[in-house]
Amino acid sequence: MMKVVIVAILALATSLVSADDPSPLQDFCVGMNNTDSAVFVNGEFCKDPATVIANDFFFCGLNIPGNTANKLGSSVNLVDVNKFPGLNTLGTSLARIDFAPYGLNPPHTHPRGTELLVVIEGTLLVGFVTSNPNKLFTKVLNKGDIFVFPIGLIHFQFNIGETNAVSFSAFSSQNPGLIVIANAVFGSDPPINLDVLIKAFQLDKSVVDYLEKQF
Repeated sequence: MMKVVIVAILALATSLVSADDPSPLQDFCVGMNNTDSAVFVNGEFCKDPATVIANDFFFCGLNIPGNTANKLGSSVNLVDVNKFPGLNTLGTSLARIDFAPYGLNPPHTHPRGTELLVVIEGTLLVGFVTSNPNKLFTKVLNKGDIFVFPIGLIHFQFNIGETNAVSFSAFSSQNPGLIVIANAVFGSDPPINLDVLIKAFQLDKSVVDYLEKQF
């Protein structure tokens, strides 16, 4: 009986520390929007391997700068399994992030993926905050520098230069997910109870009302 309990505990521990996408049991499983397919893996129906072609593993367009003419001065082009079906079951995705001078990719989390960022042009101030205690790890990055943001932790990137900046990020998930902190807190649908926000952030009602209108 004790041996069975130990095996069960080890199995549970293994499942908890396995934070990335599950390992594939086949070479590939190109996603497709066809519910007639008999194979369903990682949230996608699989294309018949006999009909798979080279273009299923090809994506273009990350050479094109994103539009940074917005309040934040940044643009993120995430290439995940939803845009690139060939990524299905492969446990990876990629993003291009463009920054105007002093542009910001605001505090956010990726609940399903670790992020590895490399600076292509410009100078970025980046950082993440640990879960308990809330310790900040921050660094100024220049062209060619790399920084990693652990899965699920709040992080940000800020262009501290007077010129445009570009970075690329690789993720340990085909669909890392995104929770922008300010949007989630002040722009949820339906809204979070006003009294909850007032007490949580120790703000006047007028300030919370203003913040909710922004998001």
